[in-house]
Amino acid sequence: MRFLFYSHSVVSDWNHGNAHFLRGIMRELVARGHQAIALEPADGWSRSNLLAEKGPFAVERFRKDFPELMSVTYDASFDHEGWIDDADVVIVHEWTDPDVVERIGRAKANGGGFTLLFHDTHHRAVSATQAISALRLEHYDGVLAFGEALRESYLRAGWGKRAFTWHEAADERLFKPHPEIDPTADLIWIGNWGDDERSAEIKEFLIDPVEELGLGGTVHGVRYPREALDDLAAAGLGYEGWIANADVPKAFAAHRVTVHIPRRPYWESLPGIPTIRMFEALACGIPLVSAPWADVEQLFRPGIDFLFARDGSEMCRHLRDVLDDADLASSLVKSGLETIRTRHTCRHRADELFDVLAECGNRQAIDRIAIEETVA
Repeated sequence: MRFLFYSHSVVSDWNHGNAHFLRGIMRELVARGHQAIALEPADGWSRSNLLAEKGPFAVERFRKDFPELMSVTYDASFDHEGWIDDADVVIVHEWTDPDVVERIGRAKANGGGFTLLFHDTHHRAVSATQAISALRLEHYDGVLAFGEALRESYLRAGWGKRAFTWHEAADERLFKPHPEIDPTADLIWIGNWGDDERSAEIKEFLIDPVEELGLGGTVHGVRYPREALDDLAAAGLGYEGWIANADVPKAFAAHRVTVHIPRRPYWESLPGIPTIRMFEALACGIPLVSAPWADVEQLFRPGIDFLFARDGSEMCRHLRDVLDDADLASSLVKSGLETIRTRHTCRHRADELFDVLAECGNRQAIDRIAIEETVA
């Protein structure tokens, strides 16, 4: 099958975690013998910022790290209809320009034989409802929402014909343990500052505990203001800026523990949706302590796969326990890996995608599932 993904960017993950998931899904589809192509705007803010900060090297890194992935940039003169004419599946991400969203919908209405899905991995459905409600989704076969709460938001608002929950997950081909690397530092956190959506949380659940415990560690991410950088340095955390996602597994392996700090709009308005870094960290086999979020969909086993910290004091206690108790750390690693490998890889999400396509009437997906059931 021929899949087209309209992404904000698959080449750049600068302040754009959805690129991690799209890369993993595309790699999984390619491994299964399908064609997967990403279409992204040439002037997208993530790509533009990455090029401004790192130069052409960053694009070359993407091509080196993910040689099986094909990405095509488009501008105002791009022939969208020509590209999607022979597609079997077109998936349009929420960050796509509204005019392009509508244009692809018209192509579907004018006889397009492809299955057309809208993919939302952000909180604008609850934080900027006017922008989402203005999108023309009436010709889309369905919405892929990265959490049940988001799916319910689409259904309540009547946006699109139907909506499906499609969580993000870890690309197990990339995110895996590196036992050959011995940890040399205490703690690592990989996350962006992000429009003050978790400024207080970063201080309470990262900076203050590290300073109180006297830990050493590393922070990767972008858009940190000078005041935040000063706070990191004062706490003993080294700030190393943007990190290529292909380098993340070895960075995790070089540290003994990590933390998960979700953005405020998710745990306040969209419960059940962790950041993708939580999936990736557990897949890499590093013990994890999380700031509060509501795992209402029971994606994980709190207290078994990872530890929940209700406040900064509890974060301090949990970090001290993990760092001092090798058996506890080992148990968390084993359980976290087990949950990821049995439920939350891009292989699992690709299977779920084909189930969605079948429910939307895609004949090739229906035939594929029938063949698999016959073989089983």
